[in-house]
Amino acid sequence: MDRRLFLGRVGTAAAATLPLSVLAANAPDVAAAPVELDRAKWSAPTRQAIEALIARHGKHSAGYTANRRPYAVFDWDNTCIMNDTEEALFMYQINKLAFRLTPEDFGTIIRKGVPAGAFAADYKNAEGQSVTLDAITADLDADYAYLHANYRGMKGSKTLEEITADDHFIDFRAKLYYLYEAINDTHGPNIGYPWVIYFFANMTRAEVAALAEESNDNGLSDQIAKLKLASAKSLPGKAGVVSVSHTRGLRLTPEIANLMEVLRRNGIDIYVSTASLEDVVRVFASLPKYGYHVAPENVIGLRLDMNGDVYQSAYRKNWPLNWGPGKSLTIRSELIATKGYGPIFVAGDSDGDYDMLRDFPETEVGLLVNRLKKGNIGSLCKLAAEQRGSNKPRFVMQGRFEVTGQWLPREETLKLGQKEPKLLA
Repeated sequence: MDRRLFLGRVGTAAAATLPLSVLAANAPDVAAAPVELDRAKWSAPTRQAIEALIARHGKHSAGYTANRRPYAVFDWDNTCIMNDTEEALFMYQINKLAFRLTPEDFGTIIRKGVPAGAFAADYKNAEGQSVTLDAITADLDADYAYLHANYRGMKGSKTLEEITADDHFIDFRAKLYYLYEAINDTHGPNIGYPWVIYFFANMTRAEVAALAEESNDNGLSDQIAKLKLASAKSLPGKAGVVSVSHTRGLRLTPEIANLMEVLRRNGIDIYVSTASLEDVVRVFASLPKYGYHVAPENVIGLRLDMNGDVYQSAYRKNWPLNWGPGKSLTIRSELIATKGYGPIFVAGDSDGDYDMLRDFPETEVGLLVNRLKKGNIGSLCKLAAEQRGSNKPRFVMQGRFEVTGQWLPREETLKLGQKEPKLLA
């Protein structure tokens, strides 16, 4: 998962430069029962490398031990599905005005943990002026107070259809999503990823799970498209008129669901490590109708403080941010601490998965869903490209067709809005 490219993030200087001799898997070949994934739209070399891994470590292999079951770890957003569960849910929550927040609660959350001052240079208003946290939060305070007083689902009398046609809602939607993007691109995931889940405050686990399921179903039925949201010209406020893009639509990835099932049938356990709220991804990963069948307790992600069964607007104390190095920390604390060993397989798509893809000596294959990214994940994609055709590649790539959200049967990816597939950024 990589919701946003953090503009201030260190680039490829920190990327892996490990020699191929170190990266190459060194497990011996073992005679094993044939393992076959559904060919579907797998890149053939990628599928073959994963099948060989399963044959080496699955329950039909000579060295398999039932009380030391091997396991695999998958990122969720943009790895197991197309696009981002949490982003889709945030936009759905905005569109449905599904908040349990007073205007005072809302005003606290939109400022929580965010440094004061102007956002990154790309975040200017229609007049070319810098946008500051103080200016845009003042506008959002006014918008939310109006919506809270007038929407039937809060304290007013207007229906959702009526209120969403109002310029105050149009301004609110564009400026709140703009703020989300600006925070992530200016201050990075350590600030932006907890911030977006604070909006579940005062909701119960059951309410958030129901909302997540509605959002998933809505996203799966939506056409994949990049939408531009502009704030209301009639309400420039202090920030001025701003605009922001949002990629709409979600898609299932049947090849990943099939891979998970083949791993399970071969005695290899499945875990999901996500930088979205843990309970939100459990809905997608675990409900049978989506086809992944991951055990709910095997989903590891972001956590909020709780008051009984009710979410609070505070990140869980002493719980790592499950992104980047935090993913490796939670694998060590939640899995290696009890099992005594690391995963044999890790799948990811972004810099947020870079650490867990390379931190564990037991990991023989890392699957990279190719999003044509630069940065640290781009360095791993280059290694995967160099290792194509080798007998035991440490990293393998899988391409996709972003217009449909489906995979391509090759390593190259065709980006949304582009005409030709590419192998590397």
